[in-house]
Amino acid sequence: MTFQPGADMSDDEVRARVDDAIESNDVVLFMKGNRLMPQCGYSQRAVNLISQYVDEFETIDVLPALDQYRSALEDHSGWETIPQTFVAGEFVGGSDILAELDERGELEATLDA
Repeated sequence: MTFQPGADMSDDEVRARVDDAIESNDVVLFMKGNRLMPQCGYSQRAVNLISQYVDEFETIDVLPALDQYRSALEDHSGWETIPQTFVAGEFVGGSDILAELDERGELEATLDA
């Protein structure tokens, strides 16, 4: 039997989780892995950038249902790439956008919205 991540999670369940996480958290990062064990370099970079300015933020591991999360997140952001950061319900961007904001000295204020 082949392991299929997220096979037990419906599209509706994932969409509900995404909607709830975006609405319920000041800062939420949808990433591969979790804050303690990122599973890709882009996710690690996003965690590091956010952690410079915010002590408490939510992370959601998309790997258990990657395709469903990509689809649900694309509905909110127009992007299908991971990681994705939302602040106060608004899409900010992935690790590259976070890095650009940080270089311009705007990331702390963006995360503080």
